[in-house]
Amino acid sequence: MRNFWIGVVIVVAVALVGVMTIGGMYNQLVAADEQVASAWGQVQNVYQRRLDLIPNLVETVKSYAAHEKGTLEDVVNARSRITQLNVSAEMLSNPDALAKFQQAQQALSGALSRLLVVVERYPDLKASQNFLALQSQLEGTENRITVERMRFNEAAQRFNTLRRSVPTNLVATLGGFKEKAYFKADEGAAKAPIVKF
Repeated sequence: MRNFWIGVVIVVAVALVGVMTIGGMYNQLVAADEQVASAWGQVQNVYQRRLDLIPNLVETVKSYAAHEKGTLEDVVNARSRITQLNVSAEMLSNPDALAKFQQAQQALSGALSRLLVVVERYPDLKASQNFLALQSQLEGTENRITVERMRFNEAAQRFNTLRRSVPTNLVATLGGFKEKAYFKADEGAAKAPIVKF
């Protein structure tokens, strides 16, 4: 009878260790998933900051460069397309949806770049304190976007590595944890620009 109880204790102990190990792996996956979601929240935060700055920038430029209507409309339209995107947590596991989001952001970046080129033609606008402050905020926001996208990619990489590691991959599959997508470099970014004077 004593051997029976020793066997029961051993089986229960092994089962507890197994459950605790699986629970620990699951908790690691949950923590890594939350880090990705938090990093994504920061990416959205800085993109929202840029969207919030754009109307002020457009209005400031509009007062100086009224006949540059096409460029201003491009910026407004690109901003509008971004605000119509349905951004959700499911996007993080869908590379195609993340790519569409990134393309819309690239279109806005391009429109803003063209707007800043237009500004070069207006010395009074370039000297305006309002414009200089907005331009500085926009440049800072673009830097923040780069940093937050990098942090998001790092969090996604940590999650994806944990998700694919043995034996955590078994728990990830059973728990329904899907691989996270990454932000990718803009098309043609690997090619150095040609600068001629």
